[in-house]
Parts: sequence; structure tokens; C-alpha cells
Amino acid sequence: MSAQEASFMGGVEVPPSKSLTDKVAIERCPAPDMVYIPLSQHIGAPAKPVVKPGDKVTMGQVIGEAGGFVSTNIHSSVSGMVMKLESRYMPNGMISQCVVIKNDGQDTPCEDMKPRKEEDITPDLIRQVLRDRGIAGMGGATFPTAVKYAPVKEGHRPIDTVLLNGIECEPFVTADHRTLLEYADEIIQGLKYFMLASGASKGIIGIEDNKPDAIALMQKKVASEANIEVCVCKEKYPQGSEKHLIYAATGRTVPDRGLPADVGVIVDNVGTAVAACRAVKNNVPLYERVVTISGNGVKKPGNYIVRLGTLYSDAVEKAAGGLEGDPGKIISGGMMMGFAVNSLDYPITKGSSGLLIFNSKSPFAQYVEPDPCVHCGRCVDACPMRLEPTEIVQAVKKQNWDDAERFFCHACVECGSCAFVCPAHIPLVQYIRMGKQFIRGKGDGGHNPFYKFDKK
Repeated sequence: MSAQEASFMGGVEVPPSKSLTDKVAIERCPAPDMVYIPLSQHIGAPAKPVVKPGDKVTMGQVIGEAGGFVSTNIHSSVSGMVMKLESRYMPNGMISQCVVIKNDGQDTPCEDMKPRKEEDITPDLIRQVLRDRGIAGMGGATFPTAVKYAPVKEGHRPIDTVLLNGIECEPFVTADHRTLLEYADEIIQGLKYFMLASGASKGIIGIEDNKPDAIALMQKKVASEANIEVCVCKEKYPQGSEKHLIYAATGRTVPDRGLPADVGVIVDNVGTAVAACRAVKNNVPLYERVVTISGNGVKKPGNYIVRLGTLYSDAVEKAAGGLEGDPGKIISGGMMMGFAVNSLDYPITKGSSGLLIFNSKSPFAQYVEPDPCVHCGRCVDACPMRLEPTEIVQAVKKQNWDDAERFFCHACVECGSCAFVCPAHIPLVQYIRMGKQFIRGKGDGGHNPFYKFDKK
């Protein structure tokens, strides 16, 4: 079966809603007067601060050192003075220590941001640069990239394929689409560095078939590359899910509780490839990224290069022209997997792919009261992981963690397909996500955290 024909069981057809921004070139958002840079912008241990109030810093300077093997360095996105270290809520509800820096407006670069000779680039150097320069997955998961490219342990399957994820199946979000169109050469060079670091003999760039312009460009760019190809995947949500993309592009199935490396594959986002290219070639750390700001609640929807630590409010005012009407719903991330937040007082991080704002008149801003489950089975049909969401949710409501695990709660990828098709409007994925947190030991084990979802 060809990659074009390959798909997966389940999933849903979600209106893409990308026309607001997919034809608009990327613009640069002016740096704000103050940045609030979280020391936890990645999966794993938070970075440890190495600056203090009163310190002067340059753009690209290390302000937080990796707190463990699964961690990343954090760099200043502006030059200026450290004002304080403070704890702030992140969009996912977690709390992170942040380094607050007053921008001096000079953008004085760190002195170690210098071009590197191509002949000096080796697999070991690439792995070290990925760690030193703070590269993390920019598709949303924010897994530290250097960890993926650590040397394969003896007895483990070698990596033979690096797969770049350019699917971007989230509605409204087009940051990766514009990155494919505007930074194609850096994407391909970043892929080559990934292949060199991992020893992979093949590179694949996965793009959903609703992006014909990006597909045509990338196919042209790799036409002369014998070991790199473009995989055109069917438009279907959640095609961008790591495990489902691996199946579509290679026909391999990642085992339960397994990693892509278990089937000889490493997956990275196309934006991560660009960041890796700049880090390896010019020693530039990850201190800015492309963010989609969209929805009918902003005056100028588009894709913007934004400094990390910029508050959403500053990005909206400085780049997107300000708010259009009263905001009715604000979503950090995408429509399906993002987090609804109560304000714009959150900083942009390495994993911030999108910010969606809908005014109070938008249908997306209207709350619908959940009804009792009608046992229609639509959530089961939609689940791309072949789970039974209703059974998991019932177990979670009862705090029966053994039953929740028996129904493979841990295997949920939190894509939201089940909630999308539920005629009773039950927030299934929210229940499952919170259940997973309790199973991992993050809950208090006694208080039922789900009361706010129950009908009165």
C-alpha cells in the first residue's frame, strides 16, 4: 500500500478553517518591552536558573541550564537586564519559574552565535549543539531533541528513518504550512543534520494533501536527493499524531507504551528542523518561533515570528493589530488539542504553535451544557487508538484507576476526536487527560477533581 493510500482506523473529518492565514507570508512581531521566559518549556526537568536580578544579558545567552538528561537549556530572547525570577501559570495549568527580562531594545547578540564550517560538523557535534542550543520539539510535545538523537544502546534497533512532521492537521493553525513554503531549504538541511546525527539512511517529509503548494515545492527541492522523499498523506485528523504518521509513511506500528525508536524511526516537526539547522550552522539557540495568531477575535490574523517569553497580549497588540470585539474564547494551541485560557497573560514558549481568539459572537465561544451519554458508540468509531472512551471515562469518574488502566487509558493521545463527535457534548478527552494525571500520581487521590464537569 502506497503512502498516499495509507491511513488509519478512526479519526474524524474536521473543517480545516485555515483560509485566514495560509496565504499570508510570515511577519516578524516586534520584541516587547518585557519578556517572561519560562524555565520549563519542554517535557522533563525544568532548567535551573543561572542568572539573578540585576544581571545584564545578551540575546541568545543561556539563562537556564538543563536540569537533567531529559531537559533543555533556556536562552534569553532579548538583550537587557534581569528584573526578577517569578512563578507563573502556564496555559496547561502547570506553574513554571520565569526569568523576567527588561528589553534594552538593542538586540545585542551573544558572542558565541557564530557561523560554523561545514567540515567541522560531525554526529557528535550535532548532538551537543542540539542540547546546548536548547532545541526542543516545536509541534507541541516539546520533547528535548538531543535526547532523541542520543547514541542507540547496544541491542536496540538502529534508526534507519528520520520523519519530519509537516502535517499540521489542527484547524486554523498554519505555522508549519508557511514554514514549509518560506524555509524549505533550512528544513531540508535540518533533516540532513538529523540523519547524520542518527545514522539514518532515509529521510521523509510528511505533508497532508490539503497543502498542494507546499507539496509541490518540497518535491521539487528534494528531487535530486536520493535518500529523501515527500510522503503525501490523506487529510484526516489526527494524521499529525506521531504514531499515525509513522504508520502512514512507513507502514510500521509503534507498540503500546513504545517509542518511534522501537521501530527504527525518529519524528521531528518541520519547525524543529529549521531551528536545528540554524543551531548547527550558526550556533543560534532557540529563542523565537513562528506562531499562528488567528480567529475572528483579532484584527490581523497571520503567522508571526515571536520572541519566546512574549506575553500573548503583547503579541496580539504588536503583531495582530489588537482584539476585534470582546474575546469570547481564547485557546492556547489548536482547536482540538489546545487549552482554553482565561486571559492573554501567558508567555509564548517553544511549544506555542498557535493562539486562537474568537469574539463573544462566534459559535466557538458558546458553551454547550453536556447531556447524559446516549451510548451511540461514535466516540469508539472515532478513536484513532481503538479505545473505548466511554468506558475509560466511567472508570475515571469513579476513580477506579485499575479499570481505567484495563481500558488502556495511558494509550490515549488526547487528540479530542471522541469529544468532537459526541452528540451529548461530553468533555471525554478532559476526563481522560485528568485520569492519566491521577494514574501518574499527580493528583491528591482523595478529592474528586471532576465535579466541575458533572451536570448540576
